[in-house]
Amino acid sequence: MANAPALPSAISTIMQVFDKYAGKDGNKDKLSKSEMKELIQAEMAPMLKDSKNPGQVDELFKCMDANGDDQVDFPEFMIALACLACICHGKECDMSKCKK
Repeated sequence: MANAPALPSAISTIMQVFDKYAGKDGNKDKLSKSEMKELIQAEMAPMLKDSKNPGQVDELFKCMDANGDDQVDFPEFMIALACLACICHGKECDMSKCKK
């Protein structure tokens, strides 16, 4: 039996990770600052330590809360992950896409 396609599995995992951390502080549809910090430390630390451009990573986390409500919703999270993937892949990421 062939393995399932990787991309649908990756998307499912992203949704599960977001849901695992969102809601611990109340709103299950958004990550609070503390929830986002916990997610980053638990799930992203290995990728971040190998980043070729740590300055861009810092900038990314400053702009994750695109609408300024002190929480990261799923669309904001997905945009940030796309930028993070670029950074980890050694590519530049246009941080203006994080901001409205």
